[in-house]
Amino acid sequence: MDEYNIIIYKQKWYQNKIFILVMILLILAIFIGNIALILNSYNKNKEIQISKIVNKKVDLHTYEFKTYFNITDEVKSKVDNIYKSEEKVAYLTFDDGPSKTVTLPILDLLKQENIKATFFILGSRVEFYPEIVKRAYDEGHYIANHGYSHKYEYIYSSPYTVLEEFNKTEQLIKNALGDQEYSSHLFRFPGGSKGGKYDNIKKEAINILRDNNILYLDWNALTGDSEGRKTKEEMMQYLIDTIGQKKSVVILMHDAGDKKNTYEMLPEIIAYLRNQGYSFKNFYNILE
Repeated sequence: MDEYNIIIYKQKWYQNKIFILVMILLILAIFIGNIALILNSYNKNKEIQISKIVNKKVDLHTYEFKTYFNITDEVKSKVDNIYKSEEKVAYLTFDDGPSKTVTLPILDLLKQENIKATFFILGSRVEFYPEIVKRAYDEGHYIANHGYSHKYEYIYSSPYTVLEEFNKTEQLIKNALGDQEYSSHLFRFPGGSKGGKYDNIKKEAINILRDNNILYLDWNALTGDSEGRKTKEEMMQYLIDTIGQKKSVVILMHDAGDKKNTYEMLPEIIAYLRNQGYSFKNFYNILE
């Protein structure tokens, strides 16, 4: 090979080498660019998610707030002293549901009035209507525990049966909500926590519940919708009488399927309480 051809050969070799190097750099640039786009997209998504969390109003509709909390000594004290308040507060509570005929129209009305209530539900009813429990929860109402059977002779057969019924219902609530981490921490004794032939068993059960981080809540005002009062007028007057001059009222009502009067008189109850200067709260407000 003469000297001219050698020079030509070397030039082509260098050109090829430069071409290959340029192609490699180009491929690397494209690859790095794609990685940058992916990372940028990921970061933007994270920013959007974080923004949604940060900007989301932390109120009774916030899922994280509703599901996970601890029962502190402060919370226990608030529940123990719930009837003592410097301001006029009304807690609407409903027992024995859920039901289609009464719970659903109650939820519709509460949504319209922007009021959050507390529902003490029966495990035996949750089995029939888990979707109603989920709706009440999603709309910001507190889902509390009323035991499974509501049969006094069984639930009060021993103090530990009370805890057994609580746990059984609690699992059904978890299933209905699709959240195995949910804990209501709140129980209402069927028939109330005091009095009657099961009074001693209830006293022992209270201690067992507290040992398991479970609080209980009774009431200090009621409509008498489960005590034989048939007309809305009778129930309304009974409620007014039991409210009296109390500042903090926990109102007992029922949303079982046969308590149609309870739903029908609820607008009047709400109007009366507002006219008397009461604000509405539920158990979530105790946890604040």
